[in-house]
Amino acid sequence: MSDPNPSPDRNALERVLLSTLEEQRRARRWGILFKSLGFAWLFMLLILVFLHEDGDIGAHAEHTALIELSGEIGGEEGIQADAILAALASAFDNEHSKAVVLRCNSPGGSPVQAGQIHDEIKRLRAQHKDKPVYAVVDEICASGGYYIAVAADRIYVDKASIVGSIGVVMNGFGFTRAMDKLGVERRLLTAGDSKGFLDPFLPVDPRQEAHARAMLDEIHRQFITVVRQGRGKRLKENPDLFSGLVWSGAHAIGLGLADGLGSLDQVARDVVKAENVIDYTPTESLADRLARRIGTAIGEAWRPTALNGFSLR
Repeated sequence: MSDPNPSPDRNALERVLLSTLEEQRRARRWGILFKSLGFAWLFMLLILVFLHEDGDIGAHAEHTALIELSGEIGGEEGIQADAILAALASAFDNEHSKAVVLRCNSPGGSPVQAGQIHDEIKRLRAQHKDKPVYAVVDEICASGGYYIAVAADRIYVDKASIVGSIGVVMNGFGFTRAMDKLGVERRLLTAGDSKGFLDPFLPVDPRQEAHARAMLDEIHRQFITVVRQGRGKRLKENPDLFSGLVWSGAHAIGLGLADGLGSLDQVARDVVKAENVIDYTPTESLADRLARRIGTAIGEAWRPTALNGFSLR
């Protein structure tokens, strides 16, 4: 039975309780709203992921297939041959792709991986004779990047793009004088006269240096052969062409290293005649990236010497 004359303290307590209940209801409503928005956002994210994994819904209509070649070839955050080979297969196999465009922005890198990508482009191009390949250069397409680009039917550049660097480099440091000043003695045990090949803490062995230069020359000749095969009669003979120099995009056209000016959109619209561009560039998951880094770290930890490899850059 309610009190007909509640005290002022009781009235105040009731108001506080009612206010608290109302505040809880309001918080509950906002919580439901935010949870709903969160689930909606997650649902949209899953749809986007599904569409990306499925090659994008637009891939079922006529389109230009794009593959980005960005960064150092073989570099940890750059171009990985295995991933690019899979993307090339998907782009060529899709019956709705009219052409494959390689958008290049690479200073070079591993000659092995550049060669693998180049050879796969040529192989797939031979299988799909009605599907041309075009390379579009943004900022830079040098050395290993250009090694890949010459597999394309045509190469388009911006007038200010950097193109060329047809050469091979092997770099390192020598610390023998610093060690002498510091009184440091190098102790290297090997089985095999040349196992410590070009060790940076030992004086240069002329025989080993000559062997390294011979390998550099051999890989350089392979690079030159690939460029000549890819560009054919379009190349203008120039004594500096294979010297490792780079040129602007406008100059590269004059040398026959490129075919004309053009961006991705221009090539898709005016050359391929398919303005709808679908990106086939592979994306690496966080788990894959972590696993690769762990594998690299383990490999580095077990490698007894750090001999710098050859690089097309």
